[in-house]
Amino acid sequence: MQALEANGIDSSPHHEHHFESSEVVRDIVIGLADGLTVPFALAAGLAGAVNSGHLVVIAGLAEVAAGSIAMGLGGYLAARGDAEHFASERHREEREVVERPRDEEEEIYEIFDAYSVDRTAAEPVLRALQANPKAYVDFMMRFELGLETPVEGRAWRSALTIAAAYIAGGFIPLLPYMLLANTFTALRASVAITLVALAVFGGVKGRLLGSHWLRSALQTVLIGGAAAAAAFGLARLLNNHA
Repeated sequence: MQALEANGIDSSPHHEHHFESSEVVRDIVIGLADGLTVPFALAAGLAGAVNSGHLVVIAGLAEVAAGSIAMGLGGYLAARGDAEHFASERHREEREVVERPRDEEEEIYEIFDAYSVDRTAAEPVLRALQANPKAYVDFMMRFELGLETPVEGRAWRSALTIAAAYIAGGFIPLLPYMLLANTFTALRASVAITLVALAVFGGVKGRLLGSHWLRSALQTVLIGGAAAAAAFGLARLLNNHA
């Protein structure tokens, strides 16, 4: 160790830090993004057509309830579909390593060839995998098909996370309409707090996912603001021609 330090090589223990909750973050991002933008756009559109904060709140709450259920169900079905696809592919792979061993060997060589590892170097690894059928199938699932083993209970957790995030996001743009009597004052307050929430959400999302936080914040604000502006303008236009 001292020799390594003398040669300028850092000998201290190396600890890699990787973000390991990407699926949970993805679900939160999906739920919050839609929860902030859809009720925000709906409330802005209604505020442009009717002068009733009570109606805006009722319609907004109905949308949050329906949207959270729909989004949660979508997350559940997507996770269940992923798990069923994984199980089907694993069953097929388990059958092929027995029924078509030569084809599977060639696929192993092709995988290593993609990493510039020739057949001579790859063969000992192939033989070791063949001696352990479960590890062999695990290897093929990961490196041939690019599939990871689904986490048990993932479907329900995904559904609940997306739905909860949607509800949390949906209440932010509706809060001013609940607290303020004047609809257009509430609209301006809703725009302000929702744009701030979108900026914070976008910045945090960017930091968690490794992109630039400011660019992510600006993109999120622009998308959410554009959705609300389009809904507001369309509602005013239709109301004026009704």
